[in-house]
Amino acid sequence: MATPHTGAADTSPSQAHAGGPRPSSWRTVDVVVASAIAVAFGVVFWAWGQLWNTVQPAFTGFPPAQGFMYGVWLLPGVLGALVIRKPGAALYTELVASIVSALLGTAWGLQVVLYGLVEGAAPELVFAFLLYRSWRLPAALLAGAAAGIAAALLDLAFYYTDWSGGWQVSYVALLSVSSLVIAGIGSWLLVRALATTGVLAPFASGRDQRLV
Repeated sequence: MATPHTGAADTSPSQAHAGGPRPSSWRTVDVVVASAIAVAFGVVFWAWGQLWNTVQPAFTGFPPAQGFMYGVWLLPGVLGALVIRKPGAALYTELVASIVSALLGTAWGLQVVLYGLVEGAAPELVFAFLLYRSWRLPAALLAGAAAGIAAALLDLAFYYTDWSGGWQVSYVALLSVSSLVIAGIGSWLLVRALATTGVLAPFASGRDQRLV
């Protein structure tokens, strides 16, 4: 991630559109907002973990079905990238959120930090592949799906190696759809809603009012 620095502006209005050049260096406001998103979702992560473990017995008949709940854990990486629009934003927000949840205490201990690293790297790679130029809904969907696949593969490697092939495929599919909807569409809708309030005015994401 580039070194944060203070700057007068994020980009010019014309640069806010997909395809225009964007500086990669972070400003103070970028760090502050990304950190705020991460800390807020770190608390959400902790609460969601409590809920996940509480309702887990309800999925005893078909455990892969619980994958539909997973997308909440993958939301901050995509959201952070869509708001900040700088290299490293997806990785930073997801990783910091996981660290906060670990500090609050989870059933999975420090392993959640590894998860945050991988689940943040997956959408980061999608935005990097798009050269950090596309922030529309399709990009958000791809980033969300990538985070979901990464999370599912981690879970299969650490926790569900004894599942049948059918259960494993079902889990990957359900978790990926959950992430696509919650992290992908959900993040995109959140950015649009926040943009209308004016709180994203310092960012290109607050000035770009295109629907798709």
